[in-house]
Amino acid sequence: MKPTTPHILTINGGSSSIKFALFESGDSLQRILSGGIERIGLPDATLQVKGLNPADKVSRLIAASDRTLAVGALMDWLEGYCGRDALTAVGHRIVHGGPTYSQPQRITPAMLDELKRISPFDPEHLPEEIRLTEAFHHRFPDLPQVACFDTAFHHDLPRVAQMLPIPRRYEAQGVRRYGFHGLSYVFLMEELSRLDGTEAAQGRVILAHLGNGASLAAVHHGKPVDTSMSFTPTAGVPMSTRSGDLDPGLIGYLARTEQMSVKQFNEMVHFQSGLLGISETSADMRDLLDLELQDVRAAEAIALFCYQVKKWIGAFAAALGGVDTLVFAGGIGENAPLVRTRICDGLGFLGIELNEERNVANQGVISAETSRVPVRVIPTDEAFTIAKSVCRVLSFG
Repeated sequence: MKPTTPHILTINGGSSSIKFALFESGDSLQRILSGGIERIGLPDATLQVKGLNPADKVSRLIAASDRTLAVGALMDWLEGYCGRDALTAVGHRIVHGGPTYSQPQRITPAMLDELKRISPFDPEHLPEEIRLTEAFHHRFPDLPQVACFDTAFHHDLPRVAQMLPIPRRYEAQGVRRYGFHGLSYVFLMEELSRLDGTEAAQGRVILAHLGNGASLAAVHHGKPVDTSMSFTPTAGVPMSTRSGDLDPGLIGYLARTEQMSVKQFNEMVHFQSGLLGISETSADMRDLLDLELQDVRAAEAIALFCYQVKKWIGAFAAALGGVDTLVFAGGIGENAPLVRTRICDGLGFLGIELNEERNVANQGVISAETSRVPVRVIPTDEAFTIAKSVCRVLSFG
């Protein structure tokens, strides 16, 4: 028997992890628990859960040599925790919606066929995300599932920001700038409106989602104006292991000098570049900050990251005709005061000044009283955005 109050599971599948959260949708949307399966494909794959009660805390090794086994272990645990009929719906983060999908929608066989067709747009994410939805359908065939697309926020970018400077015929195939981290940006804009009011959210806003994946977005009147990621999530600023923007001529050079194949190049720019490639030690900003005084490679990786983010802030200020609010989010954006300091250093000409005491304390507002531009740190919550979208699509609450 289904519970009278909807219980919504959110799923966010990464390359070696699956994050999840369980929400109850009554008078308001309340998170009951959250967790994840980390290190999928390794012998020490771990299921971790934390909830409202200490008794809900779980941390144990599981057999998860691939994501199919990992999601099976998650579904086994969920059935044991709340019973087979406790779930009302599942919401999935789908990284790429292509040109077709601009809103959260219930998953149908026709949608899955279209997502399979456009899988070459994002071969690192889409095939695995499709398999996750199929695994849930196989276990719970009557359970509604909703796809929430990370590209949707940017779907209606101005045409000049959508176009790529390549032969026009590729546009008919759906090749354009899409942008990503849209679920995060939806949450951040709603939080900005809640915290500072509608007027602030309607102003010229630059959002910096800085984590393992990193991107920035320029927003005006609540609508996206531009974003740093492009056709794939590899573009823009350097990330933990992704390169960010590169000279396309590099592909030909490496093919000629090292006989590097397209597959090898793809592996390099996705998994061997960014902070890891420059530092040669770690993809984790925390490790690099600990190492920078002893290792010039770590120091240069941090410097490159901060420099590139600063450049994008400047570029977006130009696109917006100024900036009224700057927001930091993501694992680095929320927790690395030194990185925020270095990014904002020299941006006084835009009216951006930090208060170091507030910044070091990771306060909600880290700008100085004299700063013309408020600078905020807002912890993002993609799972909440997914759950809220599920409620809207399925008319819960």
